Amino acid sequence: MLLTADPPVRGIDPRDLIPAALFRKLVRRIVADEEIGQAMAERIMGQALAFLKACADNPGAGLAPSPVVEIGWHAFVLHTREYAAFCERVAGRFIHHEPTDDHKCGGIGDAPPPERGHLPATLAAMRVSGVPVDEPLWRGRSGDCSQCHQGCVDSN
Repeated sequence: MLLTADPPVRGIDPRDLIPAALFRKLVRRIVADEEIGQAMAERIMGQALAFLKACADNPGAGLAPSPVVEIGWHAFVLHTREYAAFCERVAGRFIHHEPTDDHKCGGIGDAPPPERGHLPATLAAMRVSGVPVDEPLWRGRSGDCSQCHQGCVDSN
């Protein structure tokens, strides 16, 4: 696992990584697709951006989101132009969204299944990157895994 050696920059607000209008658009998408409230959708999108910042700072580390956080990543990937521009600006490369064969789901509040070994490394990388970690969003997701909301990694 690669982690940046530089001291972390504290207080990065992941929302500042994209324009406010884009953040609102992505949140609306999550609200509509997941049938959840605005506040939860904002938390999910904020953590997806925090996760992507950690991916940008740690190429090759194979970081992976929780099932809940993956919802935000997926919403962003669907906006290909904005996502590609974000990746280039923040990471200097495209952050690929690559599913793995691990498709087990947990419920909100459940501990991640043991096979989700990427999560501790991901959370550590996020902390080193200076982005906040919203712990409850990293514990699982209720519902089914009808899309790729589980088992996706940054393959760079």
